Amino acid sequence: MASQAQLVKELRDRTGSGVMDCKAALDASQGSLDGAVEYLRKKGLADAQKRAHREAREGLVGSYIHPGGKLGVLIEVACETDFVAKTEAFQDLVKDLAMQIAAVNPAWIAREDVPAETVEKERDIYRTQMADQKKPAHVLDKIIEGKLDKFYAEQCLLEQPFIKDATGKTKVKDLVDGVNAKTQERVVVRRFARFQIGG
Repeated sequence: MASQAQLVKELRDRTGSGVMDCKAALDASQGSLDGAVEYLRKKGLADAQKRAHREAREGLVGSYIHPGGKLGVLIEVACETDFVAKTEAFQDLVKDLAMQIAAVNPAWIAREDVPAETVEKERDIYRTQMADQKKPAHVLDKIIEGKLDKFYAEQCLLEQPFIKDATGKTKVKDLVDGVNAKTQERVVVRRFARFQIGG
């Protein structure tokens, strides 16, 4: 059995949280490392909600040019202070986001950015695909919503599975939330552009 100090160290390595937060998380989860990670993520999300009204006027414009120079990405990620923009965690986030965009080519940042007419068009396509299925309307509606979630996961940056996580469990918004929790500042993906030769 790992000692409390070892667990705290491992939890800090995994989450980047402070010592006292890690101790509190381990206490709340009866020493379960996975439970403590989940506790800290929930706490981070709750804290992030409190910061949602704060203005993010600082940040970075990051770039990624794929080897060979035929594909490139520019991205603007905002935070509240210049100090946080200079941290390794924030800069790594900007790099990871730029690489994600280069690799997966999202059309929008978040599901809220998808135009209503596009969402309705997708719903119509799914309805047409299932027109011959003899299922109750409420079941079909659930299937359509499931297909829409899949659409968002493909087309919206924050909904996409993070390319560096082979398990596919980490979404891009989890990365942003993690840096938000770690820096205690509001972190916002403002905009991006993806350029491809002949694209």
